[in-house]
Amino acid sequence: MKKSIVIAACAFAAVSAMAQKNIPLVYDQEFTGAKYAEPAYVTLENAKSDAALPNPFEFSNSSKQVKKFKNWEKRRAEIVHELQHYEIGTKPAVSKDQIEASMDGNTLKVKVTVNGETLELSAPIKYPEGDGPFPLMIGASNIALPGQFFTERKIAQLNFSERQVNAYSQMSGMFGGGQQAGRGSYAFDKLYPELVDNGAYADWSWGVSRLLDGLEIVGAASKIDMKHIGITGCSYAGKMALWAGALDERIALTIAQEPGGGGAAAWRVSEIADPFRGSQGVEKLGRTDNHWFKESMWDWKDENVTKLPYDHHELCAIVCPRALLVLGNTDFTWLSDEAGYVSSVAAREVWKKFGIEDRMGYSIQGGHGHCQLPQSQYADVEAFIDRFLLGKDVDTDIRHIDDKIKANLPEFGISVEEFIPWADPISGLPKD
Repeated sequence: MKKSIVIAACAFAAVSAMAQKNIPLVYDQEFTGAKYAEPAYVTLENAKSDAALPNPFEFSNSSKQVKKFKNWEKRRAEIVHELQHYEIGTKPAVSKDQIEASMDGNTLKVKVTVNGETLELSAPIKYPEGDGPFPLMIGASNIALPGQFFTERKIAQLNFSERQVNAYSQMSGMFGGGQQAGRGSYAFDKLYPELVDNGAYADWSWGVSRLLDGLEIVGAASKIDMKHIGITGCSYAGKMALWAGALDERIALTIAQEPGGGGAAAWRVSEIADPFRGSQGVEKLGRTDNHWFKESMWDWKDENVTKLPYDHHELCAIVCPRALLVLGNTDFTWLSDEAGYVSSVAAREVWKKFGIEDRMGYSIQGGHGHCQLPQSQYADVEAFIDRFLLGKDVDTDIRHIDDKIKANLPEFGISVEEFIPWADPISGLPKD
């Protein structure tokens, strides 16, 4: 009996290793699903209520499901379209003949011209010593992770200045103060006046993609290894990093640090967790900055949230087969990390389906300030950086939550199993 188990385990390991070898870690295209038509969309009036998280393997408008990795490209494209349709608006495609790019010293300069209007991006790159090419970590607005993670590993760093695209932000005071202008008043809107209803996360994701276009255009002059690019950010920028990483398949590693509602957290779970919070509510649908999303998303708030034909475990899942690490902080109620945890467990089932579950991890730990990574999470982050930006053979099977999450789930009446009925058994539960 024991011999049979050993043989079976070895056979599974061999199959898993082969699966990992055959499934790409990154792509050379922004959106491999561009060839697929958009799915039919439901309206609030004809949407069916379901308290469980939607099955990410089930095709839209069909009972058919993803069986093999080759089918994931089409399903992923459906989710991409749905997220844009219901939440953030359109991220328009751009052809390379609409872009000019150059290096001005160590600064990447990109000009995008659409409909006779030009938007300019400028992004200084902090290089390590040497000739390169270097892996690159992009900061969504900024990199909140410890700087030594990158300097000690000779990883280049670039910060995306989102204000060059669209200044929508509830944190306007942090960006120089003053009253922000309304929708349609920013650089992106001059290029695409028909997309005035867009949320900022569509526009910001578009901006990150244009920087990647610029790096491709300048080629070797950038000294960047295009197969090893990551993106990270914290809080509202953690959402930005997740959206940008999910929507551009040239990004090999996404680290979403404390992204909260509108990021990794599932809207359905946040709705349940919120009544237990008293005056300190969570960032649920209907209680976040509406400039970040389409105004019409608010139609799905409160009791309508269970009618959403998607949820944010699917935002996380469309990063697959590339690498994703979700970081949480249970000391901040607003982040709704109970919802972030359930969403991460659900999303990880997608990587598990294809035998690459160690490309997706989550680490939710309290005892530290907002956007101040504690020592307890250092090893988790470093493992993902080492493997997916440097190609090292390290263990990235990371599934950690702290005692506060473990205590709150039953107190709030949150059952992981009830939210993920389509995964049996659930493989992505925490290791500790």
